[in-house]
Amino acid sequence: MELPDGVLDGFTGVVSAHHGDEVLGEWAVGLADRVHSVPNTPLTRFSIASGSKTFTAAAVLSLVADGSLTLETRARTILGSDLPLIADDVTIDHLLSHRSGIGDYLDEDEDEFAPLALPVQALDSTPAFLPILDGYPTKFPAGERFSYCNGGYVVLALLAERVSGVPYAQLVTQRVFDPAGMAHSGFPRSDALPPNTATGYKDDGRSNIFDLPVVASGDGGAYTTAADVQRFWRALTAGAVLPPELVDAMRQPVSPDADEGRGYGRGLWLDDGMLSLSGSDYGTTARSLHDVGTGVTVTALANAELPILARTNALMAAALEHVGGRA
Repeated sequence: MELPDGVLDGFTGVVSAHHGDEVLGEWAVGLADRVHSVPNTPLTRFSIASGSKTFTAAAVLSLVADGSLTLETRARTILGSDLPLIADDVTIDHLLSHRSGIGDYLDEDEDEFAPLALPVQALDSTPAFLPILDGYPTKFPAGERFSYCNGGYVVLALLAERVSGVPYAQLVTQRVFDPAGMAHSGFPRSDALPPNTATGYKDDGRSNIFDLPVVASGDGGAYTTAADVQRFWRALTAGAVLPPELVDAMRQPVSPDADEGRGYGRGLWLDDGMLSLSGSDYGTTARSLHDVGTGVTVTALANAELPILARTNALMAAALEHVGGRA
């Protein structure tokens, strides 16, 4: 298929379109490492920032599937004396759907790019986030409304670790990446990135290494490839990661109008009937759309802070037209 005009203008990263397992097109532009002039390729791993929340949700729901948790489990029953400002009635479901009302250490309603309260090198595990999660009063009663909450997904990672006895990154690998065949995905340290991994660059040209946790937890930090994101969608919708009823729970529009016309389920954005994961942070932008009916997926992963919504929408329209035209 032909790439729509303008999709690669000013872009640095990888853009792809798939129909099932068939690659309709894959385009890599720009540099993964500007110091050594290493180009981005279709095999390059990228940080996907908050796109990682989708993987967190799938891992947590896998614990629901095996009976370790329920959607009605209250966070307080697992937290003990930690994070005392989290209300007694906040449940796993509230946290998954961004309806918990808990105070957020990184509140995007206030400042999307606020500096972290601890040095980034101190944030190398989920328990290490406890000091910066603490001390934020409840914003509204649990279940009242949607409010995107980064801290809520770190709390989910903490709860998942405690009930499973497995560190967050290992849990996601075992319960999401491995069943989906995502061999090129993981949670590397930002100061020890493996080969074929893109460095993120901020608008001023500097890397993002001093701005993000050295190892993120449930609200971000996964590195993956465009092909692995496609594998995730295929595995999720085929029931290889979760039972069908819990896939349906992820897709349920818990908040039909969560943000600018988009709905939100449990770990998934819902864009005009399509499933979506998306994220942005210092030096990274990512969005992937999956159309369940046709099996078409489009993904854009960038190692810079770039507008991405129009690019992926245009690519999805072209991919659907291409597939429909062949049928």
